[in-house]
Parts: sequence; C-alpha cells; structure tokens
Amino acid sequence: MATIGRRNTLTVVRDSSPGLYLDGGALGEILLPNRYVPRGIKIGAPIDVFVYRDSEDRLVATTETPRAAVGETATLKVIGINRRIGAFLDWGLAKDLLLPFKEQTGSVAVGQEVVVRVYVDEKTQRIVASMKLDRDSTANPPDYRPGQPVEFLITERTELGYKALVEGQHPGLLYHDGLSVPVAIGKRFKGFIRERRPDGKIDLALEQPGYRRVAPVALRIVQALQWNGGRLDVDDDSSPEAIRQAFGTSKKAFKQALGTLYKARRIRFSNPGIELLDNTNWSPGGER
Repeated sequence: MATIGRRNTLTVVRDSSPGLYLDGGALGEILLPNRYVPRGIKIGAPIDVFVYRDSEDRLVATTETPRAAVGETATLKVIGINRRIGAFLDWGLAKDLLLPFKEQTGSVAVGQEVVVRVYVDEKTQRIVASMKLDRDSTANPPDYRPGQPVEFLITERTELGYKALVEGQHPGLLYHDGLSVPVAIGKRFKGFIRERRPDGKIDLALEQPGYRRVAPVALRIVQALQWNGGRLDVDDDSSPEAIRQAFGTSKKAFKQALGTLYKARRIRFSNPGIELLDNTNWSPGGER
C-alpha cells in the first residue's frame, strides 16, 4: 500500500491521457502526471515515486524528491502568505507546503527561512508543516550519555544559547559560551552530548567534553609546529577568532591543550607565540 508523504515503489496499472495510473493499494489508483513519466516505462513496471496531494486534494505521484518527507525536519523558505490559513513554503515540489497559523511559533515573512517538521494532518490527511518541533519528543524519551556523538539541527536563538533538535527527535540546547564556529538557524552540526539533565533536557557541545577534546587539539598544535619550523605566532593571548581559524576549536580548549603540552615539556612560550621542544617520547594521551 502507498504511504502519503513518502517515497513508494508502485506498479503501473494503466495508461491515460493525463498520465499513468499506479497501484496505490488501499488508497486506490494514483496518477503520475505525464511530465513525470519516464520514457519507455510499460504497464506492470515498478516505479519509485513520492505520493502527496495536489492543489485539488487529489492523490498524485511525482518522481521529484521534496526537501523533506513526512517525519523529517528541514529549513524551508517562506514564499507566500495567505492571511486566512497560513504561510506557504518551498519544499521542492509543484505544490507548495502549507505552514498553518496554528503551527507557527511566531510570525513569519516572505523570504524568511524557517525550521519545520513535516507531518500528515489526521483530520484532512494533507501534508503540512509545523514549527513546533518537539511535538513528538516525548514519544521516545532520550537515552543519551555525556560525550556521545550526535547530530543536531539549530532551530532558534535564545538568551542562553541555541535551541536544537537532536537526531531529528529531541530538543536540546547549545550554550553561547565555548562556541568554536559560527552558528546559524537551520544549520546542522555534528557534536556531543554535554549533559542529560534529570528533567530530560539535553545540553549540547560542539567539542568533546573534558580531556577527550584536548588531546586531538594538542596533536594538531604539535603537527602545526612541525610544519612551520617549530614555531607559531599564536598562543594563549591570541584572539578566539585567530585560534578558531588556525585550529577550528574554542580558545578554552586551545588553552587547555597548551597547558597539557607545556606540562609535558613539549612546548615553551616565546612571548608572543610558542616553540616546539624536542620530546620524541611524547604522545597526546601521555599527559592528563
């Protein structure tokens, strides 16, 4: 049986002037309009299509792929607003995606990019969007451990930091302090669980917590020193921007890595800058 809002492999059952009709199982025959019909396809052949409703609420199929299917989250641009029902989003298909007013968490404007989850409205069976991303977050309680690698999508900026959707399911927060790269709404990151609090809320980090994030940075510093004749102009007085550009990490992690290298007698400070010392027995995991 075909599933609305997802890709399906359906069988061609008959030809007609508007296009091919596909076997949608319990949903009945579904039209694949002529502009999407591949050359040479025959009756009885399977075809991979996306099923949704057209502007007249008829089930149709397309060989195009939307920017997000049902159950997925994406950053989409507002391309129109109907004052009676809501905003329309460009999701890559002929029919724009509706973002009803009731599913908006704030006013939106044409040209704005919004982070939404795509779902099927139970009453109308239409595919719509919602800015209420934590709608289903309680269905599957998070089971994350500190330091666990995760992927998350930035959804909103707050005074404390950036709200995010972790692995497409659970709300999390990335704090302003310690950010090592520019962060923007709609951007995806690979990061780490900083803490899972007793109330179930998730704190996020772009770098591994504790020493596990320091060792790789220390190794990158040593390699950079080796490639630059044993000396670098950056040190713990350098700006966060210069450190981020050179090593892709926060100033806090960089200073911790310098401290590790200094204690291991691997570097010395030349004020300004740092110099590499001869220590062939050193390894990034050898000093904590």
